[in-house]
Amino acid sequence: MNMQSQPQKLIFINRYFCPDHSATSQMLSDLAFGLAKDSAERAIHIVTSRQRYDDASAQLPAYEVIQNVHIHRVATTRFGRQNLLGRAIDYVSFYAASFFCLLKQAEKGDTLIAKTDPPLISVIVALVAKLKRAHLVNWLQDLFPEVAAELGVKLARGLPYKILKSLRNTTLHQAKMNVAIGELMADRLRWEGIPDSKITVIHNWADGEQLKPVPHEQNPLRTDWGLQGKFVVGYSGNLGRSHDFSTILDAAAALKDREDIVFLLIGGGAQLPQVQQDCLDKGLSNVLFKPYQPREKLSESLSVADVHLISLKPELESLIVPSKFYGVLAVGRPVIFIGAEEGELAGIIYKHHCGYVVAQNDVDSLSGVINQQVTNVLNNNYYEAIRALFDEYYAKANATRQFEKVLCKS
Repeated sequence: MNMQSQPQKLIFINRYFCPDHSATSQMLSDLAFGLAKDSAERAIHIVTSRQRYDDASAQLPAYEVIQNVHIHRVATTRFGRQNLLGRAIDYVSFYAASFFCLLKQAEKGDTLIAKTDPPLISVIVALVAKLKRAHLVNWLQDLFPEVAAELGVKLARGLPYKILKSLRNTTLHQAKMNVAIGELMADRLRWEGIPDSKITVIHNWADGEQLKPVPHEQNPLRTDWGLQGKFVVGYSGNLGRSHDFSTILDAAAALKDREDIVFLLIGGGAQLPQVQQDCLDKGLSNVLFKPYQPREKLSESLSVADVHLISLKPELESLIVPSKFYGVLAVGRPVIFIGAEEGELAGIIYKHHCGYVVAQNDVDSLSGVINQQVTNVLNNNYYEAIRALFDEYYAKANATRQFEKVLCKS
């Protein structure tokens, strides 16, 4: 490969990075370490914050090198995620700090890869790319301000919405490439007028080397959490506002007399306190809550469940793709997707027969599918087929190769 066509540095920008466990952090960490391992001739840099997703008070080192990846952690405000005003101030402080860090680190010919946390960070990165004559690549985990508008954020409407969307679209046009995480998201970019030549689809992934199916009889968490002999309906990840939990809790209520069925919710997020309160109000003793598990225990925690629930509000299709889907496939478990039948994950499930699709609020169908799963004990061949699907389409190595091609063209 012609060395003159290679950028001097690849600089990724995202608010969280290793050792943080949030979804965008894990994706970026996997990719950065993979690229650093496979491409010794290019320096990999990260501009991120000193916080963790669930701990705004964390004080991670301002600079360190991990596995040949140079990590620059900028100082920001620390209001956390508990209220929108504090979160907005944290965003603004990250915009400013990352701008000056990028001005210092970026050089002509570098490639700057902007993720989408915080929203519209691509605007800052695009400005630095112009000033420094660097290349811009957008790695789109969601589309803002559309997500905010669909979630009812007051500022994401009217004139402010139009201004924010125009700013975002300007960065999409400026970019050498825009990486969408689903086909429907790519279609949405085309609808916004972005040419095909600047759009590619690279699905999110899970680390198949780390995540392996763990049989129930070999899984210590089944014992530790008192789940021996139970059929476990799992949900693992962010309990954020993008996801529907009323359908899940109503199904748990419909099945609460089934002593052999337990709903296991692992994770945290904006809706966790309300979901816990709803369980108390409904008397749902068949719902068990556990915090986020360390990454080294993800194989065990994901394998505890017999089937996993994933939900996405239908109005958010083409704007978000739940990344928890790929970890579930990695441990060979089927998925019950609660959302739009024409959605991104629904299409994958229908195509590859790796689970079921249930419409939001269709409690009877969800309860019926769970009952069917309890009755029809799945054999190891089915679990192995799901894992094989993961290995073929959604393994980390596949995505790393795809990013290599994109970034070499930048």
